[in-house]
Amino acid sequence: MDAFFAAVEQRDNPALRGKPVVVGAEPKGGAGRGVVSTCSYEARAFGIRSAMPVSQAWRLCPHAVFISGNHANYGKISKQIYEIFSRFTPDIEPVSVDEAFLDITGSWKLFGKTPAQTCLRLKETVRAETGLVVSVGLAPCKMAAKIASDLKKPDGFVEVARKGLLAFLRPLDIGKISGLGPKAKAALNARGIKTIGELGLRRPEELNEMLGSSSGEYFWRLANGFDERPLSAEHETKSLSAETTFGKDLSDQAKLEAALLALSEKVAARLRKEGLRAAQIGLKVRLAGFETYTRAAPAREPTQYADDIYADAAALLRKFRRGGASVRLLGVRAGGLIAEEDDLRLFRPPGEEEKKALSAALDEIRKKYGFRAVIRARLKEAG
Repeated sequence: MDAFFAAVEQRDNPALRGKPVVVGAEPKGGAGRGVVSTCSYEARAFGIRSAMPVSQAWRLCPHAVFISGNHANYGKISKQIYEIFSRFTPDIEPVSVDEAFLDITGSWKLFGKTPAQTCLRLKETVRAETGLVVSVGLAPCKMAAKIASDLKKPDGFVEVARKGLLAFLRPLDIGKISGLGPKAKAALNARGIKTIGELGLRRPEELNEMLGSSSGEYFWRLANGFDERPLSAEHETKSLSAETTFGKDLSDQAKLEAALLALSEKVAARLRKEGLRAAQIGLKVRLAGFETYTRAAPAREPTQYADDIYADAAALLRKFRRGGASVRLLGVRAGGLIAEEDDLRLFRPPGEEEKKALSAALDEIRKKYGFRAVIRARLKEAG
């Protein structure tokens, strides 16, 4: 989908159409602490991008319309769009709330004379039923389809024929390859490798030396059009996280740990809702100067309870050396997720049943009256 959150806001409020719209944190006159979730193409013309500090976005375009967003509504519309996708093929790999891979190999003949006609019909159906536009890339492999879908946004369609795959890929910047991050790109650029074609001409062994392990060979194969990754119809949740940006940078350890406890509550509630347990706990710290660090450690026990998550996250925070710097953002992540039915431990830690009963009661109250209907005294005291 194109600028999904912002497009939904513009659709639902015609007064916003044609205006720069930024979905994210409150800018507070350039003193906002959060980041941009997404923005309209009118806002992008001013240099605003996703994940940009909202204060910077405000400086680039102070007359933009800043909206906190309605994520429940975005989720509802996403389900509607995925339902449309399912009419065209059962083979769908969800990537995010607004992006997916579709394999139409076995179904395109039901909707058009060519695969391209089927893609155009899908675009028309999404627009007719949701009022939103979608960009589509049609290609013989996932990497090329992803690149193609991004080339002519918004409302674009790019087809890459199998015979023309290498001609399509070779002139493109290596940054277009999914999974090739900024550090890898910088390392390759330093060796004179700037395009996908230049990457494909190097020896895999040489690239392994540059990038480490077998990563070089993996990207060499992608650069030469060898993308055998199958479509994964099951969308597996790999991690769950929650984070908060403080209104004012914090250095007080007690307040930081109180924030960590609140985040642990949110992550635990999501784990229970999805029937998952976490075998790894992660910490994210962003300092006042925007330096961002992550730490992780195995959970003491696979868990879905706030006290357990907090204990591990707080231990990571206490070990983190920030050299007196204050903290701008904290985050908690639950990884190594295990479905409850796959947790086959014979022996459970003491107090497991009590935690389960208490958490179930909390979940029920919060479902009925809102998450803040029940909060810990420690969090209330911390403000």
